[in-house]
Amino acid sequence: MILISHRGNTSGQLKSWENKPVYIDKTISEGFDVEIDIWMIKDLFYLGHDEPQYEISISWINDRSNVLWVHCKNIEALEFFNKFNYNINYFWHQKDIVTLTSKKYIWAYPGKQPIKNSIAVMPEIMNDDVSKCVGICSDFIKEYKL
Repeated sequence: MILISHRGNTSGQLKSWENKPVYIDKTISEGFDVEIDIWMIKDLFYLGHDEPQYEISISWINDRSNVLWVHCKNIEALEFFNKFNYNINYFWHQKDIVTLTSKKYIWAYPGKQPIKNSIAVMPEIMNDDVSKCVGICSDFIKEYKL
């Protein structure tokens, strides 16, 4: 099972820490993948959910590409990753029931499980059946670690 921290959270939401590079690195060091929110503004990359907050470099992303799930927050970020052949698992969604990541994972909105071979996003919200999933993305990802 792929265990994915939502914005760096592992034991509940810490909104003031979400998407901070140091928080992401701490979570990665604990053995989790991390879903991050990326913006591209005037050829620069930023982390942040509702707005661009923390500037990062493409090398920062590349150095962690094997454990990042990159949620593109604007079209410019999506176009950038789609144009270049980086080994980055990225996707775009807003309130879609499901979306497909660049590495062909089904990223499923809460309450839409079970979907075979999908990533269950925040399954605790709707008490989703995760038995058919290949991964879980949650603010409480430590609770899923066996």
